[in-house]
Amino acid sequence: MKSTVVDKAENGWTAAVRQRRGALLQRIALGCAVALVVTPMVGVWFSLSWVVLYVACQGVELVVFGPVARGDRGEMSTARKVAGCIALAVSATVFGGLSLIMWQIGGPLGGVCAALMLPAIMLSSMTTAARCQPMMIASLAPQVLYLLTTPFFAYAFGAPAPLVMTAAATVVLYAFYVVITWQRISDTTTNLSRAHAEAEDLRLKAEHSLADHTAFLAAVGHDLRTPIGAILTGAAELRAPDSQSRASANLITDAGLMMKALLDDLLDHSRIGAGRMTVEANDFDLRQMLAQTLQLWRGMADAKGLKLRVEGANGVPRRVKGDVMRIRQVLNNLMSNAMKFTEEGQITLRVQAWSEEPSGYALLFEIVDTGPGMTTDQLARLFTPFDQTADGVGARYGGSGLGLAISRNLVDLMGGRLTVRSAPGQGSRFTVSLVLPKGEDAEPLVEIVEESRLDIARSLVPFMPAVQPVVAAAPEPTPEPVKAEAEVEPDDAGDQPLRLLVVDDHDINRRAVQLILQPLGCEITTAADGLIALQRCEEAVFDVIFMDVRMPELDGRETTRRLRAGGGPNASTPVVAVTADTAPEDVAACQAAGMAYFVSKPLTPTALIGALQHVLDETAAQARTEAA
Repeated sequence: MKSTVVDKAENGWTAAVRQRRGALLQRIALGCAVALVVTPMVGVWFSLSWVVLYVACQGVELVVFGPVARGDRGEMSTARKVAGCIALAVSATVFGGLSLIMWQIGGPLGGVCAALMLPAIMLSSMTTAARCQPMMIASLAPQVLYLLTTPFFAYAFGAPAPLVMTAAATVVLYAFYVVITWQRISDTTTNLSRAHAEAEDLRLKAEHSLADHTAFLAAVGHDLRTPIGAILTGAAELRAPDSQSRASANLITDAGLMMKALLDDLLDHSRIGAGRMTVEANDFDLRQMLAQTLQLWRGMADAKGLKLRVEGANGVPRRVKGDVMRIRQVLNNLMSNAMKFTEEGQITLRVQAWSEEPSGYALLFEIVDTGPGMTTDQLARLFTPFDQTADGVGARYGGSGLGLAISRNLVDLMGGRLTVRSAPGQGSRFTVSLVLPKGEDAEPLVEIVEESRLDIARSLVPFMPAVQPVVAAAPEPTPEPVKAEAEVEPDDAGDQPLRLLVVDDHDINRRAVQLILQPLGCEITTAADGLIALQRCEEAVFDVIFMDVRMPELDGRETTRRLRAGGGPNASTPVVAVTADTAPEDVAACQAAGMAYFVSKPLTPTALIGALQHVLDETAAQARTEAA
C-alpha cells in the first residue's frame, strides 16, 4: 500500500511539472499582457522591471524542474521538491504582488482591477498543479492571501461594514471553490491516467499475444508443411495399375492440396494481422500472368460445363512492375470464388488498362459470374474473416472463409481497391483496381510451367556437367590422343550423374526429395543437420545442395555462410534454400547468406525440379561466360 501511495505521489509531481512546463510560454505571455495593461497606472519602467523579475522567476522554476520536464528517469529528490515549491511560491508572490500596487496607486478602481486579475491567476495555477497538492499549495497560497486583503483595502477606502463583510465572505467562498475544483480536476486526471495506463497495458498484452500467436502459427505451419509435402509427393509418385487405385491417389492429392491451401490462408491471415505482410515491386509479364491464370481454371470450368472468357487482354501492357505472386493470388481467389458458386453459364475475366501519369498504368480487373448473386446482408459480411456468408457454405464447398478477406488486404497493401456488386439472381462482379509502374524493356521472365517429369528430365541432360571426384595424387598416365571438343559425343554430357546433397532435419523431407530426383539418375547424399552437411562437403564435390533453412543446432543460412567462407571444394556450389518462409525479408536473408535460389514447402515435383533446372541453367551460363 505504501509503495502504491509513493508511486501515485511521484506520478502527480511528474504530471504537474510537465503540465506547467507546457504552459510556460502562456504564463510569460500573460505576464507581459498584464504589465502592458497596468503601464498607464504604474509607469513604463516599473512595468518593465516587473516583467524582468517575473521572467527570471520562471527561469528559476525551469532550472529546478528541468530534469523532470525532460523526462529523465529516477525518483524526484526531496530537496528538488522543496526547491520547486519555493520557486513556485516566489513566482506567485511576484505576480500577485502587483495587486497591492494597483490598490495603492489606482485606489478603489485599481482594487477592482486587482480583484478581477487574482481569480484568473488562481484558476490558471490550479489547472497546472493538478494531482500534486504541494505544488497547488505553493502556487495558490500567495494568491489567496492577496485576495484576502480585498476586504481590508475596501474598509481603508471607506466602504461600509456590511459591504466589507460581504467581500470577506465572497473571498473565502471563492478560495473554497478553487480548492474543491482542484480536487475534482485531480481525481478526473488520475482516473484518466489510470485508464490510459490500463489501456496501454492491454495493448501491450494484445501485441504480445498476437506475436505469440503469429509465432505459433508459423511454427505449426512449418511443421505441417513437412507431412503435407510428403503426402503430395507420395501421391504424385504412386504408379497405380488400376482405376480404383488411381482414383485413391487422386483423392490423396486433392486432400493434400486442400490442406496446403487452408494452411497458406491461415498463415497469410496471421501475417496480415501482425502487420508483417509486405508486397514487392518487380518486373513481370502481365499478359503471361493472365494467360497462366486462365489456363489454371480452364480445366475446372470445362468439367463444370461453364464457359470461361477473357476480354481486353490484348489491350493491357506487357511489362509492368508489381508483386506478381500476390496479384495472381488475388485473381485466383476471385476465380475460385466464382467457380465455386457458379453452376451454369459463364465466368468472364475482363481487363482494362490506360496510362497513368507520370509513368504507370491504371489497371482494372473484373471477374463476372452468372451465379446466384448475394443479398445485401451477405455483401456486408463478405470480407469478414472466417465468415462463409450463408449457413452450409463451408460444409458444401469447403474453404476457410479467409480468401476474400486476404484478397482485400493484399489489394490494400498494393495501394488498390477491391469492390463487389451483386444482387440475388444477377450474379456477382468483383472489381480490382490497381496502379502499377511501367516495367523495364526486357525479355519476359521465364516461368516454370506444368510439365511432365520426363520432359523436364530430358531438358536437364544437356546441362549436367561432368563431376571429377577428389582423389589422391597419382602418377600421370601415358598420354593418349584426346578428341577435339567438337568431336565429343552428345551423350557424354550425361555419363556422369548429378551429385546432390540434401540437408534437412526431417527424414520425411529427405525421403521426399530422393523420391522425386532419384528417377532422374541423380546420386543423392543426405545430411540431418548443418554440421553433418559441412562434413559431407569436405568429403565430396556436389553439383547442387538443397538446404533446409530451419534446423536445430546450425540453421541453413549459417551453414551456407560457413560453407562459402570455408573455401572448401563446395565453396561455390549452388545452394537451394528449402523453406516454408517465403516472405520478402526471408528470401533476402537467404540471398545474403549466399543461397542461389529457393523452393517453398511443401515440396512438389514441379517446384523441386524447376529449382534444380534454374540453378543448373545459371551454372551453365556462368561457365560459358568464363570460357568466353
